[in-house]
Amino acid sequence: MIELKDIYKTYHRKGISNDALKGINVTVEKGDIFGVIGYSGAGKSTLIRLVNFLEKPTKGEVLINGESLASYSEKQLRATKKQIGMIFQHFNLLESKKVFDNVAIPLVLQRKKKQEIKERVEELLQFVGLSDKANSYPSELSGGQKQRVGIARALASNPSILLCDEATSALDPQTTQSILQLLKKINAEYNITIMIITHEMAVIQEICNKVAVMEQGKIIEQGSVLDVFGKPQHPTTQNFVKTVINTSIPTAVQKKAKALPGSRYKLEFVGESASEPIIYELIHQYNIKLNILFANMTEIQGTALGNMIVQFNGEASAISDALTYLKAQDVIIEEVEEV
Repeated sequence: MIELKDIYKTYHRKGISNDALKGINVTVEKGDIFGVIGYSGAGKSTLIRLVNFLEKPTKGEVLINGESLASYSEKQLRATKKQIGMIFQHFNLLESKKVFDNVAIPLVLQRKKKQEIKERVEELLQFVGLSDKANSYPSELSGGQKQRVGIARALASNPSILLCDEATSALDPQTTQSILQLLKKINAEYNITIMIITHEMAVIQEICNKVAVMEQGKIIEQGSVLDVFGKPQHPTTQNFVKTVINTSIPTAVQKKAKALPGSRYKLEFVGESASEPIIYELIHQYNIKLNILFANMTEIQGTALGNMIVQFNGEASAISDALTYLKAQDVIIEEVEEV
């Protein structure tokens, strides 16, 4: 549905060139909630602005439903942009207009009839839970309510794509959770494809099914959220994942573990293996001593993901048999030199 092919974006200011994007290739399928994550300056906001042609690439193609936006006439481009809603970090509401009028702006610009505007705005305000705020001004709303108004406005023209540029970064954790749940509802009930720009891995974990990680204008890693969370390859991705999945052994435990004999392994349990009594069976079937140094469990897209760091002490043959058993149970094993 959305394709970015070999995208480069270079800005020229006062004789200095700045390469904001370098060789970006991304495909977002219909119905995806696709997250793009990176630190400030990674180029993610520039990337999302290419999708609705607020920015044009220096090189490469932006395709929506297989059609290159660069080939469109101004009229065709305007029609396509109506199908792409956008939600902003700082809401971008008109303070002088009431909530109803803010939501109605896209419909007024499209010269829809008053009754049609009224019905659509009332429907959207009910959907986002703000029916009682239609005559309020933005200054009378909380941050979460303002963002709900922004979401309703973005949905006004029945878009097929919704772009979210740091839509939750100005909100507290509880409000962020409610907005993310609303976005999931939009994706499910309206079948709208959503592309989210964020620097918060918790946002990716909560609602995205696919993710691309950016650094210095490049995509350094991308794939399903479960794959990226389960086995992050790039150090930057690993740092992001650590913000939501703790794999650090407490210092006191590290000191004790170093004094104990035995081999250390990181075990990763995904899906069914995370809910099976694998460790119980391991202890009872094999003649080894097992010391659990660290363990946690999280959920990614409805799939359980468990991490454990253990210390095995016993005969080499027994440890080898135990590792073979774990692999047969689809446990991912990595030997750990240091704890």
